[in-house]
Parts: sequence; structure tokens; C-alpha cells
Amino acid sequence: MTAPSATAVRAGGRRRLPAFRHRNYRLFFTGQAISLIGSWMQVVAQDWLVLQVSGGQPFWLGVVSAAQFLPPMVLGLFGGVIADALPKRQTLRATQVVFMTLAGVLAILTATGHVNVGVIVLLALFLGCANAVDMPVRQSFSVELVGPEDVGNAVALNASVFNGARVIGPAVAGLLIGVFGIAPAFAINSLSFVAAIAALQLMRDDELHRARFLNVPRSPHEVRDNLAEGLAYVRRTPIVLMAITAVGVVATLGMNYNVLTPPLAQQVLGSDAAGYGFLMTAAGIGALVGAVTLVLAGPPRPWRIPAGAIALGAATLLLGFSRTYPLSLALMVPIGFGGVFMAATANATIQLHSPDGLRGRVMSVYTTVFSASVPIGGIAAGILASTLGVPTTLALSGGLSLLAGIGAAVWWSRIRRTEEEPSERVEDAPRPAGVAGVPIAPVASGDAGVGGRSAIR
Repeated sequence: MTAPSATAVRAGGRRRLPAFRHRNYRLFFTGQAISLIGSWMQVVAQDWLVLQVSGGQPFWLGVVSAAQFLPPMVLGLFGGVIADALPKRQTLRATQVVFMTLAGVLAILTATGHVNVGVIVLLALFLGCANAVDMPVRQSFSVELVGPEDVGNAVALNASVFNGARVIGPAVAGLLIGVFGIAPAFAINSLSFVAAIAALQLMRDDELHRARFLNVPRSPHEVRDNLAEGLAYVRRTPIVLMAITAVGVVATLGMNYNVLTPPLAQQVLGSDAAGYGFLMTAAGIGALVGAVTLVLAGPPRPWRIPAGAIALGAATLLLGFSRTYPLSLALMVPIGFGGVFMAATANATIQLHSPDGLRGRVMSVYTTVFSASVPIGGIAAGILASTLGVPTTLALSGGLSLLAGIGAAVWWSRIRRTEEEPSERVEDAPRPAGVAGVPIAPVASGDAGVGGRSAIR
């Protein structure tokens, strides 16, 4: 019996991970793997810096977070117009340069002692504006990198590298800050964007699966019409509407453990900062497992959206009744798993069911809803935790998320019963005016969806 050749091993790996067949995607994945570790380092370092310069006032953490999330909430739909009107590779290269510059400025100001809360809020606002463009462009770029047949695997891989960096980046940042201070974490993040920019620069345009671009709107009236076209497509496409609605509702109700976990650790479980860190790490590990599961699970399927919501809701409900640290630590794993299993599947489901000329605008609806739901849910969870207590708030959040997941499952079952055959759906899919608008290739009944990456920088 002969051993398999190296070529055969590589071929087998690419059959299991078909997105890696594409050179452009391999470049993108490598650049993002490096850049995301730096981005997660900056998340930890920035929060620590805010507490230092504000005299330990958590209120300012909320202000900085709001400054970063507000622009995508307000401008995200306009970012979708840009995604459909301009070349995505060049647009992403520009946003990476902006991210690199902002991180570098923060590193210099921190190192020289000229940083204050106002400066951090201003830089966070600029960061949010760049993200308003970057998020829909990046989300809709996956299909150009690999084509519709491999987009599910590509978006699942994106989610896995994001959550892998979510485990590595904070740990590295904690060690680095303890030894060298905060500024080097920002500097490393700035340098990490060189990898992302280089990857985009080395891509080959002739290997991209491009659609013809939307005509650039030249008046407010044309911008309004383009936005309305994307929103109308979401409204009249049941599977896309279900995916966006499910993620928006569950993210608002249940994906607020970043707000509830610190008081849970301190007030309910009697733990310290290290215990809180382990709880968040457990959620990160669960998210990574969810992403890897999607990578290995084969073709994407929409039933994973309600399944993820149900897993998150049930685990959060049980967490509300837990009073022991080991059980709470274990429950954080399915919470992280369910959130990624749901949101990642919704991401690719939306991409696979959006025409080429509308994909950027449709994805901008998804990113806008997601960007708005998490901070809104976090504020509501904070208010409820202050009045009803953390355990009651967790149980309420989990129970409502569980009901939302069950509702999404019923909605999906109705879609499956009433939807036309895929081939007929593709032939009849509406084509947006003024664009190529070629619908995606048929997707097998019951398939679609995977992956995605929340913007954190």
C-alpha cells in the first residue's frame, strides 16, 4: 500500500475546502488572518485605554462603542450602493489604508501621552465611517473571490478565521500590555493591515467573478432609487427577509452577553477579572467551533439559522438559572456556537439568494440591521439588569431568543413549502434596472448560507 502523494493530499484538502482552490481567496484569507489578530488586539487595548484616561468610568466605554457603531447604522445602506457601483478590490484596499492610518495615529498619540477620551471618541467615529463602506463591500466580495458555487465555504472560512483571531488577539494583547504598555498594541494593529493591503494588491482581476457594476448615481434622486431597489428586493424575497429578520431579532434579544457577562461573573458567580476572561474565552471557543463546523459541514443550509438561534436561546435561558461557575463556563460555549451558527449561515444565505447587481445593497441591509441590533440590545440589557437583576435578564433574553428561533423555524418551513423550484426562481428573478443583474446559479433545495464577519475595527 503506497502513501498518498503530496499532490493528492493537497487535492483532497481543496475538495474539502473548495474556496482554497482559488488563488485570490487564499491571498484574502492569509491577509485577513494576520490583520484580524491585530484588530482584536486593538479592541482590548482600546477598552483598557478608555478606562485609564476616563478615570475608570465604564460610561465612556459605551460612548466609544456608540461612536464606532453609529456610522454603519446610519450610513450602511449607502455603503451598499458603493459596493455595487465601485470595484470591490480597490475599495477594500482604500478602507484598509484608512484603518491602518487610524490605528497608527492612535498608537502615536498614546505613546506620546497626547490621548484623551475626546480623541478616542473622534477616532472611533472615523473608524465607524470607514466601516460603513467596508462592511457591505467586504461581505459581498466573497462571491467575487470564489464564485457562487464555493461562496458558502468561503464565508464559513471567513467566520473561522475571525473567531480564531478572537481567541488569539485578546490573549496576545493582554500579555503585550502587561509588559510593554498599550501603544504597541495599536502599532501592531496598524502594521497588520500591510498584510491585508498586500493580499488585495497581489490579486488578479481576471480571476475575479465580477458582475457589471451599477451605474454610479449622480443625484440624490438616483441614490434614493438605488437604496429603494435593494430594500424592495429584501422585502419580496422570503428567504432573505427571514434571514435578516431572524438575525436582527435574536441579536437584539440574545447577543448581549458582552454586557451581561461582567456583572454575572462579579455579582452572581463571585468571580474576579480572570474568571470573567475565561467566560468570554469560552464563548470565543464556542464561536470558533461553530465556524469550523460550518466549514466542514458541506453545502450551506438555511435551517441552520433557526437552529443556531435555538441553541443560543436555550443556553442563555439556562445561564440565567446557573449559580455555579463551572456550569456557567460550560454554557458560554453553546452561546458562542449558536450565535455564529446563526449569523454565519444567514450571511451566506443572503449572498447566495441575491442577484449580482444587487448583492452589495442587499448585504448592506444585513450589516445595518446587525450593527444596530447589538448595541440597542446591549443598552436594553443593561437597563433591565440594573432593575430586574442579571439572572432575570439572562433568563428573559434567552427565553425570547428561543421563541424567536422557533418562529424562524416555522417561517423557514413555510418558505420551503411555498417556494418555487430553484431553476424557476432563477429564471424569474427580477433584474435591477441599469445593472447586469444576472441572478445566481441555482441552489439545491434546502441549501444556502454560511459565514460572515462582524466588523470590529
